[in-house]
Amino acid sequence: MTEAPPPVSAKRRSCLVPALITVIVILTVILGVYWWHNRPIKPVQLSVQEKAAVEAKLEAVQTPTPAQPTYQKGAKEIILTERELNGLLNENTTLGEKLKFELVEGAVHARIETDLDKDLPLVGGKRLKAHARFFVSTEFDRPRLVLDDLTIWGISLPNDWLGGLKGQDLLDQTVGSQGGGLAGVKEIKVEPGHLVIRLAD
Repeated sequence: MTEAPPPVSAKRRSCLVPALITVIVILTVILGVYWWHNRPIKPVQLSVQEKAAVEAKLEAVQTPTPAQPTYQKGAKEIILTERELNGLLNENTTLGEKLKFELVEGAVHARIETDLDKDLPLVGGKRLKAHARFFVSTEFDRPRLVLDDLTIWGISLPNDWLGGLKGQDLLDQTVGSQGGGLAGVKEIKVEPGHLVIRLAD
């Protein structure tokens, strides 16, 4: 006659329950992080009211209010929300379904998702999933946009692979004026959910 296995002690049962809960929590977090990094990019469609609000912001910078009997300068500051920025990207480019910006304190996060050309070696036809972080600051009236990281398929690329671009002021290298910085812009500041652009006199 086979002997019955010894009963599991209450102490052992009390240890198993927290261990199982811990494993479940860890798996849930891992799945959540995986979904977050692989979630599809949805283009931002601005409503009619939101489009009108953005146009009013841009119009305020370009022209003074005509109703004023005396001359009045236009605004020197543009504040765009994260949603408005992504909406403008979708309205004016073909990148709405491939690129999305997230605005955090002092930085812009960019998420890229697109199909690679089938003729490319090794990675041709694959789905590119990448994200990058750019630090945004202003020093001595010179806005700076600095690449901090570029991660592709979960791998943070070494600076040597990017030609030493990490830590470089990309604004100065691409669209900077002769004296340095971004011509006509005094300050660019990024706050959670908002992009603030202050124009020079």
